[in-house]
Amino acid sequence: MSNAPAPQPAYVVDDLVAQDIDAYLDRHQHKTMLRFITCGSVDDGKSTLIGRLLYDSKMIFEDQLAALESDSRKVGTQGGEIDFALLVDGLAAEREQGITIDVAYRFFNTEKRKFIVADCPGHEQYTRNMVTGASTADLAVILIDARKGVLTQTRRHSYLCHLIGIRNIVLAVNKMDLVGYDQDVFDAIVADYTAFARSIGIQTFTALPISGFKGDNITARSANTPWYTGPTLIEHLETVEVLSSLDADKPFRMPVQWVNRPNLDFRGFAGLIATGRVSVGAAIRVLPSGKTSTVTRIVTLDGDLEQAVAGQSITLCFADEIDCSRGDVIATADQPPQAADQFEATLVWLADESLRVGRGYWLKLATQTVSVTVQQPKYVVNVNTLEQLAAKTLDLNAIGVAELTTDRGLVFEPYADNRTLGGFILIDKLTNATVAAGMLHFSLRRAQNVHWQAVDISREAHARLKDQQPAVLWFTGLSGSGKSTIANLVEKKLHALGRHTFLLDGDNVRHGLNKDLGFTEADRIENIRRVGEVAKLMTDAGLIVLTAFISPFRAEREMVRAMLPAGEFVEVFVDTPFEEAERRDVKGLYKKARTGQLKNFTGIDSPYERPETPEVRIDTTRTTPEEAAERIVDLLLRRA
Repeated sequence: MSNAPAPQPAYVVDDLVAQDIDAYLDRHQHKTMLRFITCGSVDDGKSTLIGRLLYDSKMIFEDQLAALESDSRKVGTQGGEIDFALLVDGLAAEREQGITIDVAYRFFNTEKRKFIVADCPGHEQYTRNMVTGASTADLAVILIDARKGVLTQTRRHSYLCHLIGIRNIVLAVNKMDLVGYDQDVFDAIVADYTAFARSIGIQTFTALPISGFKGDNITARSANTPWYTGPTLIEHLETVEVLSSLDADKPFRMPVQWVNRPNLDFRGFAGLIATGRVSVGAAIRVLPSGKTSTVTRIVTLDGDLEQAVAGQSITLCFADEIDCSRGDVIATADQPPQAADQFEATLVWLADESLRVGRGYWLKLATQTVSVTVQQPKYVVNVNTLEQLAAKTLDLNAIGVAELTTDRGLVFEPYADNRTLGGFILIDKLTNATVAAGMLHFSLRRAQNVHWQAVDISREAHARLKDQQPAVLWFTGLSGSGKSTIANLVEKKLHALGRHTFLLDGDNVRHGLNKDLGFTEADRIENIRRVGEVAKLMTDAGLIVLTAFISPFRAEREMVRAMLPAGEFVEVFVDTPFEEAERRDVKGLYKKARTGQLKNFTGIDSPYERPETPEVRIDTTRTTPEEAAERIVDLLLRRA
């Protein structure tokens, strides 16, 4: 008799294969994810290291390998051998110059963990790109060329990584093959870096001698470094504790992304859990309203859960019909976060255009978006020396500390405690471009001690008493355009009609309220902000306010518009050609500006941004001041 096993039916084999696939997918799904970045100076080998990791983890397909070998012969820098950097440097400019320009993200996995790695540029001019890559990382691999040691960009990137909150630092001393795997070279670099790291607050880091090109100590221990007894790079990456596991032990916080209302019988609040855990029956509090309830359901795409933890996207249902919408934060009832409107923060400036002190920007933190103004920086940091230097603004790649004021309460936690509720970006209101990344330190004490006082006589009551609709007539135009002349005529006509008015003139205001301000761009912005606040108070009293200011920047005019109820801001563009305004030169200002006696003069060495869609446009070459005043009064009376 034969001892050979009986052949299995085809369906049994298929079932076993299906079970193996399901088991593999289940193991893969439950692997932890580590996000890390590689950074350092130019040519330290960041892209080569990532390419080697992809290659050694078998994450390259045959056609990709063939293309890599071909590209290595054509544009590689390794003398015909495989140039692993080409796996990451995808831009033509990167391959031509042999540098990294933009952040490149790559995914790979091992038996123990999944990874997303960001290859960050080394050039100082691309610091903003490096900050982008570091903002979501759990770990940073800081590379140092063994031949060069600790460089300026090494210090800059280490400082930024620590500032952004990355606590797992790997110091990878690369290109050890080019120094003969000399232990003394490695030890000297580690000692030099240790002294710098401690000066900026980095207490611990893991140092490895590697060669990204040769593969030493990347995935396997190298025989070339018998004096090194620590883990390989991949062993360390597979075992280091990820940030999400630490977040699970913090108080529950979930910014609301949207209200899930698929039908009349279901209302839930969807979001990604930032920290902590939540279970059915848990008591929660919604911020900033402070309303409380209990969780009745935790809904996911795969069905309801009894408990959810940090990193999961869920929809929560409550026992009570409480107000909750996008931008709110759901938190543990007995450990809620703070809400404030004034803060100290660190800013990393990312835009070519400098910070405009006092100008309104959008601040986006988690799912909250508020309007914010930034005060003059307290100081900027010289990353090379760690000196705190005085500064009036922030330029590209500058790192500074400043105070912020938002137009309403912001639910937050210090960045050191919670990246999600402490990290933010600033967005230019006109271009929609991201101009800065920031980290909140704390709310200012005055934010907790200053509160709105309830009053019994409302702005509507003031307006009814005066029998008129409050408004701000905002006259803007070049110096000499005729703003003050027309505004004065308009006020006289309104006064004759029994209307209650007040005229705020640019020159008059600078004799008192704004006498401390000059004519720099920052001072002009603050000048308009103060006038806007005064005008708002006057409309609260039921007045029709007329303002005659050059107000050269569109953003500040829109800032004042946003202070007022819809329809109460009337922009009057007194449109006079520059040549005509200079010909009039009633105050002799153009002449002074032309001879250099008057700096930052609008139209000469400071720009004027024409209104795009003003409510009223007056062409003074075709319309007399009297005709313009009549037209404005008629418009105002029709709007009332």
